[in-house]
Amino acid sequence: MEPIVHIVDDDRSFRTAVGRLLSASGYRVSLYESGDQFLAQFPHDEPGCVLLDLDLPGLSGLELQNRVTERAPLLPVVFLTGRGNVKASVQAMKAGAEDFLEKPAPRGALLEAVERALRRCETQRVEQDRIQALRARIAHLTPREFEVFGFIVRGKLNKQIAHALGTSERTVKAHRHNVMEKLEARSLAETVSIAERLRLFDPASDALPR
Repeated sequence: MEPIVHIVDDDRSFRTAVGRLLSASGYRVSLYESGDQFLAQFPHDEPGCVLLDLDLPGLSGLELQNRVTERAPLLPVVFLTGRGNVKASVQAMKAGAEDFLEKPAPRGALLEAVERALRRCETQRVEQDRIQALRARIAHLTPREFEVFGFIVRGKLNKQIAHALGTSERTVKAHRHNVMEKLEARSLAETVSIAERLRLFDPASDALPR
């Protein structure tokens, strides 16, 4: 699906002009005159970014940014405003805005900010897909395999795991094999990496990962 640039600005002529500029540059665009109109047509699972004015009728730009972050944290926001100030820009950037531009932004700066936001969106979506795939693999582990997985990422030897679980080393070897096969891990390092990426292992705790 081609990403889309959502332009939210109450200035119709400016909104139209920016939309034409981005369309001519090869981007798919959608125009909104207010934050309420944007939320009413909210793109829940569509890649893209939001080009957002600060002063809007109804919801302000900053309020709309918060709503966007709550509903679609992977959808970057770029502010483009004629009434920017240091306080607002700091607030927007702290809330995760990709950029904060002042009207009339140079064409190059605007296109660069939009392209950067779209790349960020794509990167985050790819990472999210990878995390979901890893979680799906974890879900295929049996409770005992999950326990063994916890010991593996702590660097425990088969003998130590067998003692802790009250079973044989042979059984532990079989569980270890199943864990690596189900996780599609080719090495111990990759197995540990999966646990770390999913934040399953607390190195400060001896408790089993959840």
